[in-house]
Amino acid sequence: MSPPSASVSIHVSASPETVYELLTDVTDMSGWNVEWESAEWVGPIREPRPGARFRGRDGNGRRRWPTLCTVTVADPHRVFAYGVRAGGLLDVAIRRFEITPSGTGCHVEQSTWDTRGPALRLLGGLFSGVRDRAARDRADMLRTLERLKAAAEAVGTPPSTGG
Repeated sequence: MSPPSASVSIHVSASPETVYELLTDVTDMSGWNVEWESAEWVGPIREPRPGARFRGRDGNGRRRWPTLCTVTVADPHRVFAYGVRAGGLLDVAIRRFEITPSGTGCHVEQSTWDTRGPALRLLGGLFSGVRDRAARDRADMLRTLERLKAAAEAVGTPPSTGG
C-alpha cells in the first residue's frame, strides 16, 4: 500500500481493549470524531468485522454529506480500517486506526489515504469546502485522537505495569 496522505498518532493511558471498543462503536463516534455526525450499521453484518457496512453522515460547518463505509480490517485491540464512499457511490478514502500496546496504555495512529482522482478532488473540494484535504485531515485527525484519548481515559485505566 502507498504511504498515507495524512497520519497522526497519540499516546492513550487506557488499554488497547478500551480504545478498540470506542473505535468500533460506529453508532457512537460523534462525541469524539471531528467530521462524524452519525452512523448506523446497514446490511446483515452489524458488528465490526470485514465486510460489515455502515452509513455515515459527515459535516463541515453548514455542509453535510452522506458516506457508505465498508470495514476492511477488524483485528480486535490492534487495527480497525474501512473504505469510504461518498454518497455510497464513489470511493474517496481509506481510514485506518492502529493500536500498539505500551507500558502505560497504548499508542494510537490514525491514517488516511485519499483515493479520489484529480477531477473528484476538485469537485470534492467545492462540495465539502475543503480545498487541501491532506492538511485538513491531519488537523481533524489530531483533534479526533485528542478527543478519543479523553474518552478512553475517562472509561478505562491502563494495564498494570507490574511492580
